This record gives sequence, C-alpha cells and structure tokens, in this order.
Amino acid sequence: MILIPAIDLKDGQCVRLRQGLMEDATVFSDDPLAMGRHWQDLGAERLHLVDLNGAFEGKPENELAIGKIVEAIGENVPVQVGGGIRDLPTVERYLDRGVTFVIIGTAAVRKPEFLKEACSAFPGHIIVGLDGKEGKVAVDGWAKVTEDRVIDLAQKFQDYGVEGVIYTDIGRDGMMTGANIESTQELASALDIPVIASGGISSIDDIRRLRELEKHGVTAAITGRAIYESAFDFKEANQIAKCG
Repeated sequence: MILIPAIDLKDGQCVRLRQGLMEDATVFSDDPLAMGRHWQDLGAERLHLVDLNGAFEGKPENELAIGKIVEAIGENVPVQVGGGIRDLPTVERYLDRGVTFVIIGTAAVRKPEFLKEACSAFPGHIIVGLDGKEGKVAVDGWAKVTEDRVIDLAQKFQDYGVEGVIYTDIGRDGMMTGANIESTQELASALDIPVIASGGISSIDDIRRLRELEKHGVTAAITGRAIYESAFDFKEANQIAKCG
C-alpha cells in the first residue's frame, strides 16, 4: 500500500476543507508547485490533486496550477487529478498535459455513459471517485447526497473498466477523526479492482489499520490535513504503509 499526499486547490492556493465545506477552508500554502515538490522530496510515489473550485463549478478552474505541478514532477511522480471533469475533451487535455490518472466523480453518477466512454477512450487512465455518507453517494462537491449506494455504483463502474475507486467518507474528511475502516473493507471486498481509501486519516494507527486491508484490495490511502498539520511524519507513515 502507498500513501498519497493530497493537494486541494482553491483559488490557486493549497487548502483543506472540513467535510467538503468551501466556507470552512484552511489555507496551507499559496505555492502549489512548491508543495508538490515538497512531497516528491519526501518520497511520495503519487500525488492526488483536486480542483475544488472545479468540483463546485462543474469545469476546471485551477488547471494552470495543476499543469505547473505536472510539468515539474509528473515524469517522476504519477499524478491523479479530479474536480470539475465533466467531458471527454477535459479528460484528454489533462492526459496530454502528463496527468497519469483522471478522476471522474459527480459526472460518473450523473452521466454514467460519459464514464463508460472515458474508460473506452482512455483505458488504464480513469479512476472513479465515490464520496459516501452513511453508505450513500454524495455529488456536486458533496453538496448533495443521492439514494445510490456506494457499493452498487462501484460494482457497476467496475464493469465499465475503471482502473480503480477512490472511496471518501465525507463525514470524516478533514475532521481528523480516523479512517472508516469498516466501510472501506466492505467496499474493497465487493470489488476486483483497487480501492484507494480517503477521509479522516489522522494517525499512524490509521495507516497500520488500512494496510491490513491490502489483502482485500486497498492499494493506497490519501492523506491531507494530517500531514499538513504534522499529526504524523509522512516519510515514516509511507514506510509503514509499504512495509508495515
């Protein structure tokens, strides 16, 4: 299992939200490129970039900052990008810039045919992001909770050919309350594709518990607020994630 640092972008700055609320953002850096290089220097094997403005507006809004990060480190560290990706030209544009994986979230739920087309057009490069609250899928930057069950949609999208699933428990994201181990294991056990855990990771113990889910298909975990607030050392945590 690997540990993936998150760089969430709002108005060109690196921020973290609490439970996806744009009005509850903490700014950690006004230099996203420097932040990307920082995590690269500490041994990150992948970066998770999210265009928060894009997620709410439905179209990329921080593409320039994302492009600078990918241009600087994308050849050495694979980058996955999400937020506001609603059509094939946007997917293609990101991949042409050097992004390795494009994350489709809200659009996968709203327009599943788009996800299917993206998987067909860009095999091996599409990850679906499913954000859950009490087992139901949330969309539009977590502003709306649907009646769709996370597991049901994940199984459906697995058949489309997605490379993996990022599962975020939005009730825990940014709250430093610990990862939702039970729900993550339940989802991973129901799928044959990799699951990337996200939301609430706040301690080395969380990393150890998630690593135990590797046998169920959890191949990575995304961490944000915890590493920005130095709740644990990233290099140590990444080593534990990989080797135990």
